[in-house]
Order: sequence, then C-alpha cells, then structure tokens
Amino acid sequence: MMIAQGFLTKHPVRTYFALTITLSWSGLLMVGGAGLVAGSNWQTDPRFLPAIQTMLLGPPVTGILCTILFSGTAGLRDLLVRLIRWRVHVRWYAVALLGAPLVQGSVLMALSLSSPVYLPAIVNASDRAALLLPAIAYGLLGGLVEELGWTGFAIPRLRTRFGVLTTGIIVGVVWGVWHMLQMWWVGSTSFDGVSAGIFLPVYFLTAIAALTAYRVLMVWVYDRTASVLIAVLMHGSYIICTLFVFAPPTTGMPFLLYSVAFVVVLWLAVGVAAAVAGLHRVPSARA
Repeated sequence: MMIAQGFLTKHPVRTYFALTITLSWSGLLMVGGAGLVAGSNWQTDPRFLPAIQTMLLGPPVTGILCTILFSGTAGLRDLLVRLIRWRVHVRWYAVALLGAPLVQGSVLMALSLSSPVYLPAIVNASDRAALLLPAIAYGLLGGLVEELGWTGFAIPRLRTRFGVLTTGIIVGVVWGVWHMLQMWWVGSTSFDGVSAGIFLPVYFLTAIAALTAYRVLMVWVYDRTASVLIAVLMHGSYIICTLFVFAPPTTGMPFLLYSVAFVVVLWLAVGVAAAVAGLHRVPSARA
C-alpha cells in the first residue's frame, strides 16, 4: 500500500493517464463490448453511441478525482477559474475555432478536384440545420468533458517539466491510444476493398498522428491563454469538423488518402506555429 501511495504521489500524470484509459475502456467494453468483438457495423449498431458516451466519462471523472487527490479543494477552485477564463485576445478564439475547419476544409477541397467523394458533408447536406445543430451540441459537450482532464489536469503538470512540443506529443499520443477501441470498432467494418492488413495500421497511425499534431497546437494555445474554455472550444471545433460538417469519406482507399493528407497538413501547421511563435518554450510554473 505504501509503495502504491508513493507511486501515485510521485507520478500524478501517469496515474491520470492509466486511470483514464482503464475507466474509459472498461466502460466502452461493458456497454458495447459484444458489438466490438463481433465486428458489427458501428453505423447501425445501437450499442455504439452509448458505448462512446460511456467512454467519454473517463477524462472528466478521472481529472476531477486526481485534482482532488493531488491538489485538494484549491485545485478544484483553480480548475474552475481556468474553465471560465474567457478574457483572452480575440486571435486565440480565432485560432481555436477556425484552425480545424481551415485545415480540413483545404484538404477536402483540394482532394475534391480529383473526386466529388471528397466534397465536405455540408456541401451535399439537404438539411444543413439538421447537420449543424447536433454537431455543435456534440462538439461542445465532447470538448468540455474531455478537456476537464487533458487540459484541466495533465497538461499544466507536464508543462512544469517539458516544453510545449514535448507536452503536446506526450498527451497527443496518449489521447490517440485512448481512442483505440473506438477506432478498432469503426475500422473493422470500413475496409471497403482494402486489405485489413493495410487499412487498419494506416488508419490507426494516421489517426494518432493527427490527434498528436492537433494536441500540440492545443497545448500551444493553452500555454498562451491558460484558459480551459479555449481548449474546450478548440477541441469542439475539431469534433464538429471531422465528424459532422466536413465529414470525409469513411471507408476504403478514399478514407486512407484523406487521412494521410490531413496528417501532413496538420503537421505543416505545427511547423508554421513553431516557426512563427516557437514551440520549445521553457517549462511553465503553472501546475
């Protein structure tokens, strides 16, 4: 018991990561494990959405519990202050809200020159309001619950030891791994003529690489604002674009080509941010 307590005290971020993945994966498997194992189509299986909603409980529940465990009520007050911090320069709202749609929109529009299958979903939607309203709701809710943990707890603590780039890569990779069961369920019925031995590895690697690149940008923005609210908006914008408004092809080779292009452009955006503002900023005193 003393050894376990000592580890928890010395490694709060590792503790957060381990508990978050354990709670999220356990919840997903309890609700949707049968569908995942059977390889059912995620788009028609009624267990998929409840399973993902249960998975989403991991980051906020663990984030709040770890905040109490390691920082007490003072930590909770600090989290609330950062969550409602809205007085930041308007340029950070622009980066948070427009970054994802600009990147994804440019990729899809460029690819659409070769095939109309890449046209953003909003272009072909017969009822745009029916697409936008749930997109905004899911985006903001998803961003809120996740960022209570990733940005609310893990990132400030990592920034006391690492720079922006390293912190973003660490959290981004863990964030990607956290999605693995969800990606497995989606990917297992999305081959569409592509060998599973090719589709799944490319899908997994590009998804994790994209999430890591975007997380680096999120850490950069948080580092300049100290606002969890801005992180929520930036995360929400990514969900709204990638899953709804600009939803790309979801199967076969078109999806893989899009995924590779999206990753390349996202990392180019990281490179631009590094060149313009620098991502090797020294560790922050915030915790």
